[in-house]
Amino acid sequence: MFGANASLRDFVDLFLRRQSDPEARIVIPKGVEEAFADPQSDAERAAKQAIDAFRAQQATKFEQELFKQRKRLADAERTLATKTTKAAHQSKRIAGEKVEWLLGKLSSLRSPDLDDDDLRIFPGHYAPVMVVEDGRRVVKPMRYQCRPPGKPPNWDSKYPGTYNARRDNLEGEFWRGLFGRSHGILVIQGFYEHVKRDGENVILEFHPRPDQDMLVACLWSRWTAPRQPELLSFAAITDEPPTEIAAVGHDRCVIPIQPEDVDAWLNPDPANLAASYAILDNRPRPYYEHRLAA
Repeated sequence: MFGANASLRDFVDLFLRRQSDPEARIVIPKGVEEAFADPQSDAERAAKQAIDAFRAQQATKFEQELFKQRKRLADAERTLATKTTKAAHQSKRIAGEKVEWLLGKLSSLRSPDLDDDDLRIFPGHYAPVMVVEDGRRVVKPMRYQCRPPGKPPNWDSKYPGTYNARRDNLEGEFWRGLFGRSHGILVIQGFYEHVKRDGENVILEFHPRPDQDMLVACLWSRWTAPRQPELLSFAAITDEPPTEIAAVGHDRCVIPIQPEDVDAWLNPDPANLAASYAILDNRPRPYYEHRLAA
């Protein structure tokens, strides 16, 4: 649709690092991995091999933990068969919940099918983002929480909300080095928000009507530091919500841009920020239908 090429080197490097460096806690949705299910080139085969190796590691890890939790469950049940203790009841409950969770993870890991959660991204997860590099449109895997160049790694925990960039703060200290310079687009079909309903926190799922791909405006960063792996990360730009989103209790909304504005957005002029603001203001304005998330 956009004439963009996938930056296969970035994908392969990310898959390999996830496999070799568990401390990095790299989370890549299964839906992103699915793009490499039928590899057609050496680079795609390298990506598929890294994905398969990681899944094998995960399966072994889950199976080992499953064995431990089943033993814990059996021990608690034997204790309860002879005497009732609070500790045994608690151990049985916790072990039972963990066994169920682990079986679900193993089932999802081994299933060739995708469910809704496999297609979602959460803050900290990696997603494909389209940018311009050397004059060409490319798709790169980026973490959905932005760390601008020059910021220390501990800013990820100090400012955990940096997966979104407010439109009214794009020229503030945190974003001004990226706005008008490093723009990207995330293609989505819907989004999720936490709202308060009857005193409880619930998750609502929003979809534009009529159905359409939303070309969400983003800022992105290439972060580097001595003896540290490169980090590609992004934030979605948000603004005041339309009436129907505000009515159900949420105060922000991502900003989709018009297809005809893609080139101008991906090739911003830092000396003409007004042009970038104009693209954000020229956004499509569909009606956002909502429902309780499953």
